[in-house]
Amino acid sequence: MADLTARLTKRLADANSDRNLVFSPLSIHAVLALLATGTRGDTLEEILRVLGARSRSELEDSVARLLDGPLRDRSSEPDGGGPSVAFASGVWSDLTRPLKPAFRDAVVGKYKAEASSVDFRKYPEQAVQQIDAWAAAATRNLIQSAVPPGAVHRGTDLVLANAIYFRGKWDVPFYESSTKNRPFYRLDGTAVDVPFMSNYDRHFIAEHDGFKVLQLHYKRSSRYPRSRNHGMSMCIFLPDARDGLGSLLDKITSSSAAGFLREHLPTSTVSVGEFGVPKFELSFQSSLVGVLNDLGLRLPFTQDADLSEMLQEQDDGSGLPFLVQDVFQKAVIQ
Repeated sequence: MADLTARLTKRLADANSDRNLVFSPLSIHAVLALLATGTRGDTLEEILRVLGARSRSELEDSVARLLDGPLRDRSSEPDGGGPSVAFASGVWSDLTRPLKPAFRDAVVGKYKAEASSVDFRKYPEQAVQQIDAWAAAATRNLIQSAVPPGAVHRGTDLVLANAIYFRGKWDVPFYESSTKNRPFYRLDGTAVDVPFMSNYDRHFIAEHDGFKVLQLHYKRSSRYPRSRNHGMSMCIFLPDARDGLGSLLDKITSSSAAGFLREHLPTSTVSVGEFGVPKFELSFQSSLVGVLNDLGLRLPFTQDADLSEMLQEQDDGSGLPFLVQDVFQKAVIQ
């Protein structure tokens, strides 16, 4: 998944160079895996190739490992617990196009998805409200409007969705009393005062040619010792040059992303004086069709798409083929 992340990052960054970017490669991977469950032939092969998987069963196994590992909610663990995590998938089909039993069994059984029928034909606005309510519940109200205006209409047959929620406490806490404003430098060279969180502890930091890496761990049960591989963490890659973000991104995405991370993440803690991490809140919403086309995913968006394993025939027996109209994502980080 690291290589898919790198390719998505590069293309999304290039396409959105004039605004902040936040997205979830894992959520994109999950919804495309749901799509693969109902496809056949060249369409399936194309999805597998983009996701770097050899088969649908490999996709299902990878999701199962994630649900039982990194995506398992740890907020109820002893000694204060760990991060609160939620991973949810949803499938909504029109009343006239019920899910095929095998597809329903797969998305519900393998991906733990919620499968529902709605009336897109007569009441598309109510269907959108239902999907938005699902997204709000899955993200603890962080995302309350997941469906862009006009994305769902009377001609919609099926909506596939994935939502991921994460909330954690820092292993080494930042205290409100230590927060103070400092200049934050933007890519255009201008600076703006923003609140920076500070503390004076030891941290996992690595220095490399042209950039530094800070790894901030999230709190976890005391049963697990503090180490570079302990639990979940946020990794911040900071270029030395104020205008060096573009070249740093090129370094990360020009080779194996997984290998780059392994080679450059910190391996030990260092004692630091006062240092600061800016507080920020970002949101981003965009169609991903163009980016996915660039990655080689094209067939699902054409009349040649084979999505025949998803839905039963229409009530009128016309059996008209259907295709993917759009793939969009909304992400929020605070």
